[in-house]
Amino acid sequence: MNGEMNHKAYKALGDPTRLRIVQFLSQMCCGRAVMNESGGVYPGPTASEVCCQITGAEKITSTISHHLHELEAAGLIAIERRGKQMICSLRSQAFEEVALNLQSIARGDGTNACAEASDCEPGGDCCTPTGEVEQACC
Repeated sequence: MNGEMNHKAYKALGDPTRLRIVQFLSQMCCGRAVMNESGGVYPGPTASEVCCQITGAEKITSTISHHLHELEAAGLIAIERRGKQMICSLRSQAFEEVALNLQSIARGDGTNACAEASDCEPGGDCCTPTGEVEQACC
């Protein structure tokens, strides 16, 4: 997932309704099946089921539809149209990539903003041996 997709994913997950949708979808069993009126079997919940769980409405609302499409645009969910049904599922690989990115940030991987002790100016910030920034350590 590139930087732009990470930004979209974080923005999408920053909305409480979208986060609730993701949490609901994550609780669905992989083997769960949804049947439509004609007897077809689909894996995953329909958009209407997501809407019912989040808002209590029996049919999908434009608001929930918007949130689902934002999550899809961020690469976090897949929406598959089958006739009148919209089948929703999480893209687990996308969440694994977001998690790896957050872990990388937490570890401080990548560019190190800490200055070498010899580069510190009096009263400036620098790093401890563990990589933590201390203020006015020089």
